[in-house]
Amino acid sequence: MLESVKDYYGKVLTSSDDLQTNACCTDEAMPEFLKPILSKVHDEVMMRYYGCGLVVPEQMQGLKVLDLGCGAGRDVYALSAMVGEQGEVVGLDMTPDQLAVADKYKDYHADVFQFSKTNVEFVQGNIDELEKLPYEDGYFDLIVSNCVINLVEDKQAVLKQAFRLLKEGGEMYFSDVYCDRRIPEELVKDEVLYGECLSGALYWRDFLEFSKQAGFADPRLVKDRVLTIENSKLEQKIGHMNFYSATYRLFKIEGLESACEDYGQAVKYKGTIEHQPYYFELDGHHKIETGKVFSVCGNTYKMLNETRFKDHFEFYGSWDTHYGIFPDCGTPIPFKRGVSDDAPCC
Repeated sequence: MLESVKDYYGKVLTSSDDLQTNACCTDEAMPEFLKPILSKVHDEVMMRYYGCGLVVPEQMQGLKVLDLGCGAGRDVYALSAMVGEQGEVVGLDMTPDQLAVADKYKDYHADVFQFSKTNVEFVQGNIDELEKLPYEDGYFDLIVSNCVINLVEDKQAVLKQAFRLLKEGGEMYFSDVYCDRRIPEELVKDEVLYGECLSGALYWRDFLEFSKQAGFADPRLVKDRVLTIENSKLEQKIGHMNFYSATYRLFKIEGLESACEDYGQAVKYKGTIEHQPYYFELDGHHKIETGKVFSVCGNTYKMLNETRFKDHFEFYGSWDTHYGIFPDCGTPIPFKRGVSDDAPCC
């Protein structure tokens, strides 16, 4: 399957128009601040883009970033503009044809973004073999990926090695395709379904378990959408399976709990993160309005207090008292409440 994916993205596809489904393409509105940046990316790089979402997290100035499955480098060059000349972006991909396109425009983009020298590097390799990269543990502030993890066989290895490469307080922010069930092996072996980012998709609960096993205790869903295949021949193959494109953020923070626990804490957003003057959206359930005291669970408190976002918030409360599961956020208490019966007690 590895060679099949190389051929599919290196030789079969020449542009996004060659894709047979919409699984690897996003219908999300482009943020206004990103449009002038992408307008400066070389046309050949843009033409070879096959992503499924926008992997553009907040507050990236000066960060060291690793892009898993960078392809021809569209996201790498966009990220390079956002981290600035003092930042660094490394693009990793296994497809020589794609990397050849990416690599030849390094100086071009340094000139376009008015840098004295390039701040990007491209490396050929497999994203489930990150242990082979020449970077020490904790080297990167941020790891991104755009619809690529579904294309590798050992997805657990990707998450484990990503956790190792991130510094404490670092983040993995990525888009990918997920399924509502585990996919039968005969469909996993279908080269077109696999190359179209469908049959390699993880069952969503398996993804959550793999993330936690890797060390990312509290995966946060940022945004998602239902995939409409819009290819009758492929729809007949997949039957009743449902697919989703989703963006997750995984933080490497010591002491995160497996559920949202309430310690009576709160935060207030200062409105100072670039392009986020009115609110900060940590994930799909935490849209924090500027200037308003916002109650948070212990994990969310840590995600804001022990990461690059710390200076943009005021923090209230401590860890002295635990009030149980956080209301409307964590797993509800499983026991009957306010009901008495004659069952024997222990």
